Amino acid sequence: MSTVGDDDVGWLLSADAVRQRAHAILAKAERGDLAHFELRPERLLDAAALVAAVTRESYPDLDVPYHSRWRHFVVNGDDRWATLAAELSADADEIARIRFDLAVTSVLLDAGAGDRWRYRDAAGIELARSEGLAIASFDLFRAGGFADDPAHAPLRADAAALSAMTEETLARGFQAGPDNPLVGLEGRAALLRRLGSALADAPGLFGRPGRVGTLYDALKARAVDGTLPATAILDAVLRGLGPIWPGRIERGGVNLGDSWTHSAVGLVPFHKLSQWLSYSLVEPLEGAGIAVTGLDRLTGLPEYRNGGLLVDGGVLMPKDPRLLTDELEVGDEAVVEWRALTVALLDRLADDVRARLGVPAESFPLAKVLQGGTWTAGRRIARERRPGGGPPIRIRSDGTVF
Repeated sequence: MSTVGDDDVGWLLSADAVRQRAHAILAKAERGDLAHFELRPERLLDAAALVAAVTRESYPDLDVPYHSRWRHFVVNGDDRWATLAAELSADADEIARIRFDLAVTSVLLDAGAGDRWRYRDAAGIELARSEGLAIASFDLFRAGGFADDPAHAPLRADAAALSAMTEETLARGFQAGPDNPLVGLEGRAALLRRLGSALADAPGLFGRPGRVGTLYDALKARAVDGTLPATAILDAVLRGLGPIWPGRIERGGVNLGDSWTHSAVGLVPFHKLSQWLSYSLVEPLEGAGIAVTGLDRLTGLPEYRNGGLLVDGGVLMPKDPRLLTDELEVGDEAVVEWRALTVALLDRLADDVRARLGVPAESFPLAKVLQGGTWTAGRRIARERRPGGGPPIRIRSDGTVF
């Protein structure tokens, strides 16, 4: 077993570590050396063809936006954020702070909702899964649900308000209850409370008193000649928000967050929500005039839509049929293996999708392949295979990973 880098916290808290460990597991899959999945690489071409077709169908001009939380604030063509932004009289920096406040809280509340939960908005539109979670969190944010002074400054996410978040408050905002159960509700409320503590503990990133949006100012200060590498966003997210993750692996007193162990390679970091959040902070930065470079240094997202595409598409075949019937824990080695293979295979899939679409990587980064893309194709094939469109592999969520 390779343990190189397992004590290097700085490296483990990086997208490079995610990609390197994922490809190490893919290399073992290519040799047939994995315990839980068989790789059928010839089926990757079929998956790429599906993703390319879905992308052209969804974006005929191939003007694909980044895969980020902002896509989920658009419902039936109505862009809720754009409507809210048009009402604001704030300057560009404050609008960016507000977008950071909204993106961070919404992404952290985006773990899988379960099959039964629904959210009905003020117009009576019923939404489920990521779209429902997005609009529920958006409405709660707009109402001042994360603000210390909601009557006068509602569009904020402050340390004091987040630290006081209760399961009951969140349940009301998300319309959750016995007849409308939301998976991981207690875990979500606890995550927001820990976010509040993290803001207070890192004034260099979040100011005093702590506010999520002040992270924008910290990143703006790191920009050189108006440009900021995407890895700087992830670095700030991982270091500033690292303490919020519950009961995870630590090295040198540092919480490694979404990192797990696999017998073949040792520690396998994913940082899925942190990377999803980093992707979602690109547009607020660009909107404020800061160019974000090197987006493809981040990785594909190891979640059940992208991973489900590979299983449903026959690229990955579970060696034990119980993986398709039993509910698994996120730390189970089979789940770690599935997620790692998803990250590595998304790199390969992206190359083939770009070739089919005739677009270069420079103008069509992985964030666009995901949006175009693999996430949508994964959802579509899931709906075709199973009532309700659930994933092929079910994972018990604590509200903090998926």
